[in-house]
Amino acid sequence: MLQFILRRSVGAVVTLFLIGAATFFLFVAAPSDYASLACGKDCSPQRLADIRDALGLNLPVAQQFWDFMTGIVMGRDFPTGHCSAPCLGQSFYSGDMVWNTIMDRFPLTLTLTVGGAIVFLVLGIGSGMVAAYRRGSMIDKVATGASMVLSSFQIYFLGPIVLVVLVYSTGLMDDPKYVSPFEDPVGWFVGMSIPVCVMATIFTAQYTRMSRSSMIEQLAEDHVRTARAKGMSKKYVFFRYAWRGSLIPIVTVFGIDFSSMLGGAVVTELTFSLQGIGRLAVNGATTKDLPLTMGVMLVGAFFILLVNIITDIAYAFIDPRIRLS
Repeated sequence: MLQFILRRSVGAVVTLFLIGAATFFLFVAAPSDYASLACGKDCSPQRLADIRDALGLNLPVAQQFWDFMTGIVMGRDFPTGHCSAPCLGQSFYSGDMVWNTIMDRFPLTLTLTVGGAIVFLVLGIGSGMVAAYRRGSMIDKVATGASMVLSSFQIYFLGPIVLVVLVYSTGLMDDPKYVSPFEDPVGWFVGMSIPVCVMATIFTAQYTRMSRSSMIEQLAEDHVRTARAKGMSKKYVFFRYAWRGSLIPIVTVFGIDFSSMLGGAVVTELTFSLQGIGRLAVNGATTKDLPLTMGVMLVGAFFILLVNIITDIAYAFIDPRIRLS
């Protein structure tokens, strides 16, 4: 197991390096003049030269790339001050350090993602397992039908409807806003309940159908039918043999969904005007802020790789038939 973790960790570091290199050279090859964008409309030649010098844009491309990559592990000096590791550069648009900007926004995205994941995992897997256990019953039909309807919705469609009904028309709830759950847990719950529930609704429908079909497939496996033929109760076989095996595809998809949401729940944050990583990525692309965009992409890639490693490790604990080579 340790050898597997080390091998995957080294692979993740190499992948992050390649993503950073590809992103850097892709933006450098773009025809936009970032110094002119940072300087603004009324820009004198002297100020433009000062900005190029401050941002390091007058250096060779290879030197810029080396400074960026080494700054991640060792830190970097700028005319405005020192940037401690991990340094992802200085924003062209605001002048702030990219890492600090991302960390200011990350708690919102993290709590939004974790809250939504808890809701859709409990509701989605729970309803899917109950539907599979009571296959063909009214509960199964209701759960399947509801998941089909909800899966056709999108966050940018369902979100405004919920806002109109619960906030603007009836006044039952306030506009969504973020406060730190460590400082005010009740305030966080009240302010983030609508975005969390709307995002979870879409994923709940997906996980209901997926867990139901996975469980039905497991119930048809030979070892499950053998256990039933030995006289074991349906409930015992369901939880002892079929349930764990049905979690494998769910864990796989959840790893992808969770890591992508950590990288930036763009649609949810834009729909509810939340200032998280997703909104930051959009701002960076809009203003053509190279360091900010690269920083967000690298942080998103890091979480995708990290969650994928954790997902692979979880396989061995969920299903003992799986062996890691």
